[in-house]
Amino acid sequence: MNDDDTTHFGYQKVKTEDKAERVAGVFHSVAAKYDLMNDLMSGGVHRLWKQFTIEIAGVRSGNQVLDIAGGSGDLSAKFSRIVGPSGTVVLADINSSMLTVGRDKLTDKGLVGNVLYTQADAQSLPFPDNSFDCITIAFGLRNVTDKDRALQAMHRVLKPGGRLLVLEFSKPTNRLLEKAYDSYSFTLLPLMGKLVADDAESYRYLAESIRMHPDQETLKHMMQHSGFTECKYYNMTGGIVALHKGIKGIKGV
Repeated sequence: MNDDDTTHFGYQKVKTEDKAERVAGVFHSVAAKYDLMNDLMSGGVHRLWKQFTIEIAGVRSGNQVLDIAGGSGDLSAKFSRIVGPSGTVVLADINSSMLTVGRDKLTDKGLVGNVLYTQADAQSLPFPDNSFDCITIAFGLRNVTDKDRALQAMHRVLKPGGRLLVLEFSKPTNRLLEKAYDSYSFTLLPLMGKLVADDAESYRYLAESIRMHPDQETLKHMMQHSGFTECKYYNMTGGIVALHKGIKGIKGV
């Protein structure tokens, strides 16, 4: 295979055209146990990471919010309560199984008035230019085949002055922590996947995909290259997770 026609699926090199289908297979497999595994894998700390994302997002009543790769709807549920009846939250996910989990979960919570659901590819978002006040993508960007294209699509559909928040696993800032994290990721994580979800391979892929994801500074530069301004990131849990923020500039300002 020519390198121009390939991309990474975890540590494997695969045809670019095949990656989306392989990632879809992973999330179809893990959808039913997604929330449970998130709690087990992070010891519940993922809830703190997401709460910090909500706080940094600065969403207000009446805002239009897009939650890309929204999965089981943790962020969308919080945004729904903040934007109120005059605002809208769009929970978007490329994976139909994850979208169903999210819809069922939010419906059970009674969040039915201001949440819309869209099956969408982050690389080609089906929304008009300048549509959203805020876009979030939590633990989803690393699974996108063409990250630059996705960031450009997010920039396009944001309103001028709108905010992008990218919450994603990143590179630990301490070498000892990095070694311990590697041991956990490639030993305990697949074991938990096998015992809880009967799927060690999907969780092995998730560990590999984290290692292949751009580090903090690289992602910051990618966002800048896609047109975002005032880009910054916040390391959490020693850099195991980072929250990146960028603004769509207002022309003439």
